[in-house]
Amino acid sequence: MAVISVAADRLPDSVYAGRLARAAGEARARGVDALLISPSADYAYLLGYRAPALERLTCLLIPAQGSPSLILPRLEEPLARHELGALADGLEIVPCGEGADSVGEVAARLPGALRVAVQDQMWASFVLRLRAALDPAELVEAGHAMSALRRVKEEPELDRLRAAAAAADAAMLAITAERLSGRTEAEVSRRINDLLVEAGHDAADFAIVASGPNSASPHHGPGGRIIEAGDAIVLDIGGTRAGYCSDTTRTAFIGDPPPDFAALYEVLRQAQAAACAAVAPGVAAGEIDRAARQIIDEAGYGEQFFHRTGHGIGMETHEEPYLFTANPEPLVPGNAFSVEPGIYVAGQWGARIEDIVICSESGGERLNTTGTDLYRVD
Repeated sequence: MAVISVAADRLPDSVYAGRLARAAGEARARGVDALLISPSADYAYLLGYRAPALERLTCLLIPAQGSPSLILPRLEEPLARHELGALADGLEIVPCGEGADSVGEVAARLPGALRVAVQDQMWASFVLRLRAALDPAELVEAGHAMSALRRVKEEPELDRLRAAAAAADAAMLAITAERLSGRTEAEVSRRINDLLVEAGHDAADFAIVASGPNSASPHHGPGGRIIEAGDAIVLDIGGTRAGYCSDTTRTAFIGDPPPDFAALYEVLRQAQAAACAAVAPGVAAGEIDRAARQIIDEAGYGEQFFHRTGHGIGMETHEEPYLFTANPEPLVPGNAFSVEPGIYVAGQWGARIEDIVICSESGGERLNTTGTDLYRVD
């Protein structure tokens, strides 16, 4: 059984105590009696370690009023106490042996509850049992409350995102300095995974290598296609370092690009730069999308840009805020997100440029500092 722990990456206990208190405040503000958080990024954010998601229920219960409880399998209690350290003193830890009614333990701590928020990634089997045990309470999503906490990063989180971005940049510079032609996409992807770890990531999470016509597929899975002269190559890479994620994309070309691709890429470069420049406190997330989309639309490539401009990033590669036209949510200092417009011509080629950007008091801080010009590679 694999257990993922980030004890070495823990912030001071006071940080997690403060997060638990703010989570209870979010529950009160949203009119729910409690938040039920199962193993996930939310759980790690609140407690500072990643518990394994098992077929046995692990549930952090944060009541709107009162002290939190941690209901967990008996065999997980030593791990939890080890990882939590002094934070455990502020929790009621309830170990459940084999066959014990862990759902009943949760319900027993919520007498008379009318509205309970469950963690978005909680297993359906647990949600169904909780719904029966807590009837007639209404079960709602906890994601809105947790997003309100997690989308605004504290300075230690921003520092970890900066370090992860620098490591991703190092890996990108290393792979674009190598010869890519004559190698399969899968081979190059495996090499990028190694480079991500060598550059300081704890784990490589993904390495999209999309060449030739495959570059028109934004989430292409690297395969056996051999990269050759005249190919555009989209390189979208990322990993996890000290619990926080990186994500960056650059586009390369084997040899000299033809004029039509060079023109397409210049439009994309301008659009991505405009979106980065538009970042500022109070600006709607949708405006960042519009800043990129307007340039691409006016150049005649509007139909070839068919995804949002960006997504939040932190302990997960994709989290709030999301940058799409219809999102009116104003950016605030501490938001961190990708800015990644793309243009994709089916059957021919595609291109994408992606940087992680932090919204600061003075505007946007671009964490990825490698050049955004088209990479010419062999």
